[in-house]
Amino acid sequence: MNNLPSLKNQIKSVTNFKELISTPFYNEINAMSWNRNLIGDFSEIINKVSVSENITELNTEQLLTLKLSKQGQLARNILINDLKLLKNYGTSPVLNIIKNYDKDDSYPYLPTDVYSFHVDRSPIATDTYLCTYFGEPSEIINNLEATQKILIPEIRTELKKLYDGSDNDFEAFLTEFFFDLHYQPKPDANIINLGNGNLWKLAIDHPESKVLPCIHRAPKEKKGEPRLLMIC
Repeated sequence: MNNLPSLKNQIKSVTNFKELISTPFYNEINAMSWNRNLIGDFSEIINKVSVSENITELNTEQLLTLKLSKQGQLARNILINDLKLLKNYGTSPVLNIIKNYDKDDSYPYLPTDVYSFHVDRSPIATDTYLCTYFGEPSEIINNLEATQKILIPEIRTELKKLYDGSDNDFEAFLTEFFFDLHYQPKPDANIINLGNGNLWKLAIDHPESKVLPCIHRAPKEKKGEPRLLMIC
């Protein structure tokens, strides 16, 4: 993967789904957005579903069983169409109602849950797609405005206390337990809100990537306001 000298402009906007999937990441660009002003009541979808778990998955068949108002029907049509677009492209989109994710309290100095700024990794060439339809949107940060946590001396010292192997294998240990995927924003970092309704493509860490992976995180949910998120 190239170590790019600058990421002053990491986001590219596109105007349709075909452009989103066909435009490769390049230079400093590692996030692309199909900006949309969606019409419909997505909160009604959430309210009509019986939610008992922290994360509840919805599929097309379940969506079609819901009795909805006209605004709810508009929202449902968008969800079904987005699922179809992404499936036809060859991805496996998941539509979730999220009360909250599980938090990782195992290592207070380096939590590895999705609330921590992190990058995704894959052994094959692929991208992350996501859209927040309702609730707090996901967030990204410029790579130059974050520090890989395993490079922070205090955190690295704590991680070495967990490790009992040879010094030569310490980096492999950090990768095996995904510690190397997590980042800490710098004090003056600009955290970018991805907004509601926009369909995003984010670069991930894989062997064929020509750009830096996009650093992102799940937001803290508002109490009593679940998120409606599609991701793949």
